[in-house]
Order: sequence, then structure tokens, then C-alpha cells
Amino acid sequence: MQYDHVTAPDQGAEEISEHGIPRRLGGWSLHILTALALAFSTFQLVVAAFSPLSSQVTRSLHVGFLLLIAFVLYPSFRHGAKLSRVPWHDWLLAILAFVLSLYHWVFEAELIQRSGDPSNADLVVGAIFVVLVFEATRRLMGLALPIMCAVFLAYGLWGQYLPEFIAHRGYGFDQIIGTLFLSTEGIFGVPTWVSATYIFLFILFGAFLEHAGMIRLFNALALGLVGHTQGGPAKVAVISSGLMGTISGSGVANVLTVGQFTIPLMTRYGYTPVFAGAVEATASMGGQIMPPVMGAVAFIMAETLNVPYSDIVKAAIIPAVLYYFTAFWMVHLEAGSKGLFSIPKSELPNPWRALKADWHLALPLAALVGMLFHGFTPMFAGMIGLALTTILILGAAIAAHISSTAFRYVFWLAVGLGASTFAQWGIVPVLAVIVALVAISFSVRGSRHVLHTLKMSLVDGAKQALPVGLACAIVGIIVGVLSLTGAASTLATWIMAAGEKNLFLSLLLTMVICIVLGTGIPTIPNYIITAAIAAPALAKLGVPLIISHMFAFYFGIMADLTPPVALAALAASSIAKANHDAIGWKATQIAIVGFVVPYMAVYEPALMLQGDFTLLGVVAAVSKAVLAIMLWAVAMVGYWRLKLAIWERIATVLAAGLLVAYLPGTNEAGLLLATVLAAQHWWRSRRAASADFS
Repeated sequence: MQYDHVTAPDQGAEEISEHGIPRRLGGWSLHILTALALAFSTFQLVVAAFSPLSSQVTRSLHVGFLLLIAFVLYPSFRHGAKLSRVPWHDWLLAILAFVLSLYHWVFEAELIQRSGDPSNADLVVGAIFVVLVFEATRRLMGLALPIMCAVFLAYGLWGQYLPEFIAHRGYGFDQIIGTLFLSTEGIFGVPTWVSATYIFLFILFGAFLEHAGMIRLFNALALGLVGHTQGGPAKVAVISSGLMGTISGSGVANVLTVGQFTIPLMTRYGYTPVFAGAVEATASMGGQIMPPVMGAVAFIMAETLNVPYSDIVKAAIIPAVLYYFTAFWMVHLEAGSKGLFSIPKSELPNPWRALKADWHLALPLAALVGMLFHGFTPMFAGMIGLALTTILILGAAIAAHISSTAFRYVFWLAVGLGASTFAQWGIVPVLAVIVALVAISFSVRGSRHVLHTLKMSLVDGAKQALPVGLACAIVGIIVGVLSLTGAASTLATWIMAAGEKNLFLSLLLTMVICIVLGTGIPTIPNYIITAAIAAPALAKLGVPLIISHMFAFYFGIMADLTPPVALAALAASSIAKANHDAIGWKATQIAIVGFVVPYMAVYEPALMLQGDFTLLGVVAAVSKAVLAIMLWAVAMVGYWRLKLAIWERIATVLAAGLLVAYLPGTNEAGLLLATVLAAQHWWRSRRAASADFS
């Protein structure tokens, strides 16, 4: 089989939310849905470019569009639903939700004047809107997250009747609705604001690059670089998903794009469907901590901590690399232990030829990174990155139909100089370049198809924003209730009490909270809840602020691999045709070695480039982390150069534990033990090889 023409996965692959299966519409229903998605994306681009509306109105309309499209696209129930049409009651709910979202815009002045004293109409509209958010989230994500939010809502309404140690003073219905609907602390809180600004732009950015052929480039590079090595197909999945993570912060979207290619590739070369799905799920979830785009949580974290987004990116770089190194090393050992095949080098593409053909696709990504690290806001960087991607897509389509090579180079030079020059002046001149290229596309025969590509990128971006946006909206209920009642302070006090005697115990408790939450809800609400409860407590115990939040973020990602939810495993199961829970547990096993990284970062802030770190200190911390990860992985799989004896596995775990114990003399003892074990195992493997040869 040849891989010289590695293609992107089918863009029509079925999307998976947590439990929701989207309708497969046709005819006028599909045209309306497409128009709504285009209107949503256009609205978000106008808001990002010109900020024509107030913050509250922007948030409300953002959630209104989410509800509008969600009720049209997702049926009430997965089983027995007719997925080819939209029933009248869903049209009614969609229209009602969007009309109610206009309430903040139409009555903006009146709402400001009677702030803190809501009218009956305010309360009725607010109550209905809250119910609609619950219903839309249930359709996309199942019951777990809505039930958890409902528990917090009930606590806000009737918590005064609970035992004294957890009860609050009591709040009226008007106070609850005022917080959840009329303020910026509930549904329209910080997560929704971030979703309505940064997150949507970066989702569109990833969608545009996917349609431009970035996945094809990633797959070709991964195949050419590691496809011929031990466990090559699985390593391709790790590298390709890691590269995809640089432009897409969605683990599920990563699985459904890259996984369409990598999972069949792994099964074709001897991996079981469960293992293939687990490798892809593990690698894809890591995309949420892979700079520069990262996941939605990174933007929420930056806004919550009021720090530049580049600071979050800087803190995530080393943990992200260690996460992917963990997955890479685990599949290498697994392949060696089971004798799995690599791909013959003659069947693989030339990575440098692929890079030469599509190198220009990396330009928007490079521009995005450069702007983020030079102090530009994520919104401006996202807009410019998106605009440059659009210019490249249009320019490539036009250039492909220019017969003269010299004129083609002149054309690219003019487009490049124009885009780079105008980008310094602002977004309006860049938009002028895009309009000019669109006009040229109409006049150059054969390049009009690119306009359809741009349209579908806008439509897909709007659809991909649904689960992220709705999760941000509904989790605002939890944040609002915690803020109103002060319950977060009570829970944080418990964690601090545990940490007064042992910081490790507080870290362990925080991890358990993340894992338990992860069995029912996705990463975004998981992080928001633990950030509100546990992260401040860790910060007060002396953990640097960004590290305390990254700790919660990291384990939120790990929790998203664990059944029964395991979104990435659910997406992988649809491709691998294997049991969802089995994939989730195997993915947890592959990623479990990485559980040590956040703990090491707490005790060694240099791993996240925090504190008074030095280059030598960073190198030493990373080297120790890499060695510890390698040792734990060897012990987990029970194989290095050959199968480990029981005593070797125990000694390997001990050596790894000593390296991360952070007690006097443990580093030296761990390094010495690891050296002895490596020498002994190498000698045993050489002797075994000699015996086999003779």
C-alpha cells in the first residue's frame, strides 16, 4: 500500500458530542441549518473585528446562537428519533431560545436601571432560558452534566435546610435568577465570555486549516518520520495527533479527523481495535495542552487569572511534550512486548517532499505563535491567523490556475507582502485583501470551488463550537451558585486543612476530585469547578498560581479518558468498532504514567517555567522527569529489551519513585538504582540474544 497521497479524513465523518448524535438533514432543513451556522460564524467574526455590542449582549447572543443551532441539529432522544427531519417543536424551541437571547439587547437600558430589582418579566424569561440551556446541554452531552448543575441549583434554592456545616443563609428565587441570567456571574459568566471571543475564533482557525489540508501534511510527516520504526503505526497516531493539537484544542475533533486515518492504519498492522482506539484517544486528548492553540480551558484560565495567554502557553510547553513523550514511549514498549509490525519504508511518503509541497500551511500557525508571544491579545492574534489562513486558501486556489510560473511567483509575492503589511495596520485592510482575492476567484476559471471550502469551514466551525459553548454556559450555573452562597470557600477550607499537615494529601484530594468529576462531565466544566474550589486552596498552600490551575487542568484532561464518559474514547469507538469502556480503560492505562508530571511540577516549578528558574535547572528537572517516566512505563508494560522479571518491575517502580520523592538523597539513590537496573537488564538481554543465536 502506498502513502504518497495521504488525504485528510472524510469531512463528513459523523460528529459525536458526549451522547448526542446529530441529525442528517437534507433539503430546505439543511439549507436553513447552513444559513444559521454561517450567520453564527459571521456574527462572531464581526464581534471579534469591531466589538459593536456590549459585553452582556454579546454573551447573550452567543448563547442564543448555540441554543438555536443545537435544537435544530440535535434530536430530543438518540433512540427512535428521525434524524432526517426537524420536528415542529424543535423549530419552536430553537426560535424561542434565540428570541429570548435578544432580551438583553432589546431591554439593555432598562435592565441596567433596575439592576438588583428584577421584574416579573425578567424572572420568567430568565427561568425559561435556564431550562432551555439545560435541555440543549442534555441533548449534546447526556444527563451527567445537567444533573450535576441541577444539584447545585437545588443547593442554591434550598441549601438553608441542609446540615449547618454546609448550609447557607438562604436566597430567594429572584436572587438565583438574577445571578444566573441577569448578571455576568452565571450563564453569561467568564467561561461564556471566553467562548464568545477567543475560543470561537480558534475553533474557526482550526477548521480553516483542516479544510486547507493541514491534516494531510501532519499525517505525511508522521508517517515519513516514524512509520518504519518499532510500533510505527501507533507512533504515527501519537505524532499526528500531537501536531493536530497545535491547531485544534478539541480532543473529540482530533479523534474524528486524525483517527479516521490512524486507527485503521494501526489495526491493519496488528494492533487490536481497542488498543488502536485507546492510543488515538490518549494522543488526541493531549491536544488540549499542546500550544499554541491548546483547549478552551487555556483561554478560560488566562481570563480567570488575568494573565497574558502567552504565560499559559509557556507553562504548558514542557508538560505537553512530556505527555506526548509518555504516550510515544508506552506504544514503543507495547509494540516491542507484542512483536507488532512497522510499515515498510518503501510504502511511506517522503516527509520532506510533503513539507515542501504544503509548507505554506504552517505560516498562519507561525504568525499566531509570534503574535501571542509579542503581546498581542488572543482575539487579535486569532483574527489575523484566521485571515492569513483564508488568504492562503484563496491564494493557493488562484495560483494553481495561473499557467506562467513567473507570474505565479509574482502573485504570491504580492499577496504575501500585502497581507504582512496590512496586518500591521489592523484587521480592516486585511479584510480588503480577502475581498480582493474573492473577487479574483470569481474571475479565474477553476478556482471558484475554494469559496465552497471557505463556506464549509465557517459552517463546521459553528458546529464544533456547540459542545464547548454550551458546556461553558451551563457550568456557569455551578460557578454562579458557588459565588452567591460562598460554598467554594467552605470546600477550599477543607482542602487547606488537609494540606496544612501534608501538601501531597491536598494534591491527592484535588486529583481525586478531578477524576470523580471526570466520570460524569467533560474537561471544561471539570476545570471550572476544580479551579473554583481546589486551585485557590493549593495557591494558598504555596503552590504557584498558574501551577495550581494547570494541576486541575491536567487532571481534568486525564479524567476525560476515564469511563463512563471518556469522550475521546467514545469518538474512537465509532471508528475502531470496539467497546467504548474498554477503549477508555486502555487509554487510561497508556496515559497513567503521565499522572506523575503535575505532581513533579508542583515540587519542581521549573517544569512549567515558573518561579526563579534557570536554564540548567529546567534541563535538570526535565531530564529527571523523562527518566522517571521511562522507568514507570517500563514497569507498567513489563518490557524493555525483553520481558521484565517480577523483581525487576518492583525495583523499577522503586527507582522511579525515588526520583520524584523530593527528599534528601532520593535523587541520587534513584539514579544509582536506575543505572544498576539498566546495566543488569542490558546484560541479561545480550546474554539471551547470544543464547538464541547459538
